[in-house]
Amino acid sequence: MNTSTLFKFLGAAVLLYLCYCALLFVMQRRILFPRPPLEAHSRAVDVPQLEKIWLTTSVGQVEAWFLPPENTTAPAPALIYAHGNAGLIDFWPESFHTLARRGIGALLVEYPGYGRSQGDPSQQNIAATLVTAYDHLIARADVDSARIVLLGRSLGGGAICTLAAQRPSAALVLVSTFTSVGAMARNRYLAPASLVRDPFDNLSVVRNYAKPVLIAHGTADPLVPFSHAQTLHQTAPNSTLWTYPSAHNNCPPDWPIFLDKVADFLDQSNVL
Repeated sequence: MNTSTLFKFLGAAVLLYLCYCALLFVMQRRILFPRPPLEAHSRAVDVPQLEKIWLTTSVGQVEAWFLPPENTTAPAPALIYAHGNAGLIDFWPESFHTLARRGIGALLVEYPGYGRSQGDPSQQNIAATLVTAYDHLIARADVDSARIVLLGRSLGGGAICTLAAQRPSAALVLVSTFTSVGAMARNRYLAPASLVRDPFDNLSVVRNYAKPVLIAHGTADPLVPFSHAQTLHQTAPNSTLWTYPSAHNNCPPDWPIFLDKVADFLDQSNVL
């Protein structure tokens, strides 16, 4: 191959890569927020005392479901949950009823544009929605505002970390969560982090989070490599790492059992 041909080949390769990056930039929110169709996944919810709430946000009405704590008359601890990018709050009440039975309220917050909620998903819109949900939660007479726990799974870890950076909480739980979307873009899509519109920089948040952090991750996760959990664990000043021999969508293998163990962890950490 002569020099001229080599330069033409390299030029074509660079052009193709730039086109690839441009396509990723345009499509990134469709990739990051796939929004499952509600009709295909919604199912009847039969959980005692479930409260359906509509939050008024800058992007419209966003839905949240609250499972109040059981068997308690005093203000109780409560947990805010942010699900993964292909989920809906409809999937979760049965699992989080475990916490309600332990005397812990659970607020499941939908993302803008997901399910029945208005708006479009973005880091800014999700963060604003979670702040609104938090402020609604701590105003309840049956909730102890000093014992708010934040839990996020996968993309929800990024969502819940945005809340942890803006409002006080007693503990942070991250399940199958990445260090940042920028790191995922570099490692998974070979794209520069500077193209990311919704960075969800979880590493920066946990670095400055002094309260207990529980990190749970599957060691065989092909979507968010286990190394992300290790880095988060090494960076957070007060963290615990739980591992499972599982992939991404089956970590943890049994959510009610996992949440029961989370309640034990919070109790041992003097959060409850």
